Amino acid sequence: MIAGDLGLLDTSTLILLPRLRDPSLLPERPLISAITLAELSVGPLVAASEAGRAARLAHLQQAETDFDPLPFDADAARAFGRVAASLRRSGRKASAQVYDAMIAAIAIANELPLYTCNPDDFASFDGLTVIPVAHPDRPPLTG
Repeated sequence: MIAGDLGLLDTSTLILLPRLRDPSLLPERPLISAITLAELSVGPLVAASEAGRAARLAHLQQAETDFDPLPFDADAARAFGRVAASLRRSGRKASAQVYDAMIAAIAIANELPLYTCNPDDFASFDGLTVIPVAHPDRPPLTG
């Protein structure tokens, strides 16, 4: 169990980190998962231009430098089963959201809240605490 001032950032939130309106709302000690590194590793390989490839590679290298990612371990694998079942019950296909489901499973297994600019992507995952983060390209969150 990991608790306190820690929180897991999903991939979109990590990418948007420099542009967030109020980064003080993020956990004091943000963490990422190995799944986020996997997602970021795809970016440079599928970029349509050299400039895009360079930008995506910079994101990946910065994440590798700044974070020691949480692994997808046996506890996360068991939590993934619960997350995939939640997706199925809600009528959403797990295969379409496998990265999100695996990130959610890591958050659940480590008892961490998940900070995301895309809270709808993580709706209805049993056992997951989602902390919405204002997306810099959308209207501010209200509530």
